[in-house]
Amino acid sequence: MTLEHKHVLIDDVNIHYVMSMPTNPKKEMPSTLVFLHGFPEYWQAWQGQLDYFSKHHCVIAPDLPGYNLSDKPLDTTFFKITNLIEFFAKFINIVSPSKKVTLVAHDWGGAIAWPLAAFYPQYIAKLVILNAAHPSTFTREMINNPEQRKKSAYIHDLISPQAETLLSKDNYQYLSEKIMVSTSPTVFTEKLKLAYREAWQRPGAINGMLQYYRAIPQLAPTSIIKRTQERSTDEASPVKSTTDMKVPTIHIHVPTLILWGEQDQAFVTENLNDIERYVPDCEVRRFPKASHWLMHEKTPEINETIADFIGVD
Repeated sequence: MTLEHKHVLIDDVNIHYVMSMPTNPKKEMPSTLVFLHGFPEYWQAWQGQLDYFSKHHCVIAPDLPGYNLSDKPLDTTFFKITNLIEFFAKFINIVSPSKKVTLVAHDWGGAIAWPLAAFYPQYIAKLVILNAAHPSTFTREMINNPEQRKKSAYIHDLISPQAETLLSKDNYQYLSEKIMVSTSPTVFTEKLKLAYREAWQRPGAINGMLQYYRAIPQLAPTSIIKRTQERSTDEASPVKSTTDMKVPTIHIHVPTLILWGEQDQAFVTENLNDIERYVPDCEVRRFPKASHWLMHEKTPEINETIADFIGVD
């Protein structure tokens, strides 16, 4: 596989992405797979998938805005989900103007991909989600499930005034030792962590990654906040009493595959309950011993499952 590094300017924001055309195409017009990474990764999170699918497909993996070699907008409103889905609809239309794509997404990439597929289905042939809760079931669990609120409590660290210092200090220890924790100790090697640190230390990258959390639409208060403090006086704050949180209605009408590591430190498995209510054409495959970092831990199984779903021979 030969990866080309490319850039595209969308709404005055420069996006870096890697792309590879198929080495052994089985069709004159090969299908395209677009991969959206999450926090705190960058395009290389998908290396195992890019290697595998580039044989027969065009593969494209951007650095999300704020990350690595992409621009890092300073205006937090840029990172609101409504803007991000419109932004990536434009990205897909540019990189694949004549054909729908298979959209593969993880974590924050999934938070963008779910509503993107809902509101721009004309660009999406199939959707593949790895450990990214559907916004409707996630909000439901945040309201009703104390364990989900506990798992999401780390977000308060990421929206605090000290967040950039917290993530940067001691050679990015918080990111490498608290966030990127795998059920397989051999996954995040020192070589891989070195590559991630190189991406994290780019000017503005830590702030850029945090922008997604600052723009998060709804976040439950931590358990240590008194109930009288739950209702924020700041309308811009994402922290809301669970009684004020609203479950969005996001229906997906494209064929969808959900791959889920059940040892996820960020999401409870109950996020999958009643998922068919919002995603009627949905296939779920669970990995009981895998964590949030599914594509790293179960690379062959993930690749084969996606291949079966999209119809790779």
